[in-house]
Amino acid sequence: EHASTEFVDTLTMMNEVMNEPDNELLAIFIDEANELLEMSDHTLHNWFKQTSDENGNHDYTAVMELQRYLHTLKGGAKMAELLPIGDLSHELESMFIAVIDNRVVKNEDLIDLLKDSFDLLHKQVEEAEQNKPLSDSSDKVMELKNLRRHGRISTSEETIAEDSNQSNSEEIDIVAENFNIENNTVADRQAQDVIRVRSDLLDNLVNSAGEVSIYRARMEQKVAGLGSHLGELGQTIMRLKNQLRSLEAETDAQIHFSHQTHAKVDGDFDPLEMDRYTMIQELSRSLSESVNDLSSLQGMLGEQVKDSETLLLQQSRVNTDLQDGLIKSRMVKFSGLFSRLRRLVRQSSQELAKKAELVISGEENEVDNKVLDRMVAPLEHIIRNALSHGIESPVERVKKGKPESGTIRIDISRDGSDIVIKVGDDGAGVNLDKVRSRALQLGLIEQDQTVPDSDLVQYILEPGFSTADHVTQMSGRGVGMDVVDIEIKQLGGTLQIETDAHGSTFIARLPFTLSINQAILVKTGDETYAVPLINIEGITRLEAYRLAEYYQSDNPELDFSGQKFALHYLSHLVGVGTQFNAEDEQLKQPVILIRSGDVRVALHVDEIIGNREIVVKSLGKQLSQVKGLAGASILADGSVVLILDVNGLVRHSTSDAVRVVYKTEHLDQKVTSIEAPRSTVMVVDDSITMRRVASKLLERHNYLVVTAKDGVDALAQLEDVQPDVMLLDIEMPRMDGFELASHMQNERQYAKIPIIMITSRTGEKHRDRALEIGVTNYMGKPYQEDELISNIQSALGG
Repeated sequence: EHASTEFVDTLTMMNEVMNEPDNELLAIFIDEANELLEMSDHTLHNWFKQTSDENGNHDYTAVMELQRYLHTLKGGAKMAELLPIGDLSHELESMFIAVIDNRVVKNEDLIDLLKDSFDLLHKQVEEAEQNKPLSDSSDKVMELKNLRRHGRISTSEETIAEDSNQSNSEEIDIVAENFNIENNTVADRQAQDVIRVRSDLLDNLVNSAGEVSIYRARMEQKVAGLGSHLGELGQTIMRLKNQLRSLEAETDAQIHFSHQTHAKVDGDFDPLEMDRYTMIQELSRSLSESVNDLSSLQGMLGEQVKDSETLLLQQSRVNTDLQDGLIKSRMVKFSGLFSRLRRLVRQSSQELAKKAELVISGEENEVDNKVLDRMVAPLEHIIRNALSHGIESPVERVKKGKPESGTIRIDISRDGSDIVIKVGDDGAGVNLDKVRSRALQLGLIEQDQTVPDSDLVQYILEPGFSTADHVTQMSGRGVGMDVVDIEIKQLGGTLQIETDAHGSTFIARLPFTLSINQAILVKTGDETYAVPLINIEGITRLEAYRLAEYYQSDNPELDFSGQKFALHYLSHLVGVGTQFNAEDEQLKQPVILIRSGDVRVALHVDEIIGNREIVVKSLGKQLSQVKGLAGASILADGSVVLILDVNGLVRHSTSDAVRVVYKTEHLDQKVTSIEAPRSTVMVVDDSITMRRVASKLLERHNYLVVTAKDGVDALAQLEDVQPDVMLLDIEMPRMDGFELASHMQNERQYAKIPIIMITSRTGEKHRDRALEIGVTNYMGKPYQEDELISNIQSALGG
């Protein structure tokens, strides 16, 4: 009895082990099943659209392809012991064999049944993936059998058996043929081996490649700074050599003078014979050797810097190839979503008792897999919204003269670095009267406020906004469109809505990839921002007085190359100031011309820093809701810069006019009580130490500082910067202070710049020479901080 009990327990355990699902096999089947069903949906859709030729012949290539997919799915389902999927796949395979044999004719009944069957297969695979009990497929199998058996008029048992035997034999033939086809393609498949990589691992690799780009940029900046310092070192060595040469000449002159003075006493002895060479002479020789050693070290360091720059350039190329390869590995086609969206349209239409068809174009365009995954839910909601609110019932459509079945169109296209997704329908459009009424209830607009229709329709993106009369499972809670808008904003995209009596269109613009982007860094006030390069059509510079004239109108527009661009001041858009300083009327201001879709913007900025390759970082859930921001990035110096969404900035900007600050004599014509702008001081000195000390001192007193290492460098910078005061040294290489001051006095645009000379030459002769040229003030080194600031304020007129 004890032995028999143990035997029964052992059998029970063996049965449990045999019945346990093989998780690894199930995971492989689910991946394969999803891929097979996706290809089947695409092929099935193409077969539905096919028509016979002039002779009534049909092309059964798509049907044979479907039969092959289902045969593979059936085999995998049986291996994974998912019998409902295997039974339904087998019956669908038999149905397609009957279609090839012309025993079943393609008609609406067959198409509807096939759609429902494939929807059930998708549902069963999803249930298997979630470890849920599979839906029963016996009813659908029976419907397929009845349609296949009654494809012809005869329904006798003999005919059924004959059809069954014929279908089984032909099934064997087709399977054998497909087996041969698959064997012929084995070599092709082996030539392109595929490795499955987890998406999170790929994302980490892309992020790491982006971080490497940031560190490389920082290293390039450090190497460039080291090269700049080496240049300064070279100039310092040259200056030291000249000073040593002067010291040696002065020492020799004094020795010979002393020799001539004492010649009568010492006779005609040479200074060497009388040991006239002093310790100063020896020190000058030693210093000369040290300078030569410094020069040699500078040369070796220069070679090291050049080698480092070459290595960084090579590493930049490899890093770029690595980033491109990783980004391409994440690219997927939009066509992977369409079987799911078609099922959504079919199921939602049945629930709402409406008829609708999904038409897709541009599905071959590729996009980042992360973008596609996060766009699934927004696209599904937009489609449900179109079916629920847009497309009318069949009876209403017939009354309006429209086809009984509505159409939802999805168009995917590339616009620069953006992917544009347009989801439109041919329904009744958005009811703007309901939108206005609901906006009034929520307090979004005032009773007497006039809002254009293009702006009014955007209110459906507000949280809790719904025009439905009652709540259903499909709509009415006012939750969804605001989530769609937030999700698209978090992806760095924008959402626009267009509507009329013939339907509505939702236009989503998304970045091609979330990883790397080219941008131009601009500065407004004390803040730096990045503007994506791909949307920039051009950059121009306009005189301050011309910009001031544009700002006099309520809606300033700039004409460029036959196109009109709405002019906006970036400081005004980001809220750091609404005034534009036009005191220097001839100074040219940079204007960036931006086009995004049909929107054209001329963005006036204070300064353009330059082009950069930036690594785009997500802003998170909180900051992503801030209007006008598309992301953030880390610059080479470690600072964080915000990436602007210019369309969002312009759309949500206030209508306040930009205030213009004119010259003093014009202040009575404009708004006064304006904060005084910061003055710019140019420091011209060949000493690095003096430039740094002066810069820190002046920045402490809220001055903008520009430095130049000699007169030639100062003249080059004067082409771009017009300082309010210049601090000038006398003794400098290439062009000294006297030459620079004389040149500036002879140039009309520079003659009015006050010059304060700061030099160690404090003699009356140098002072008189400087004042004769036209220097405002003359100071000696070392100087007192209070004295310098007082002289600068005096030169600025108080």
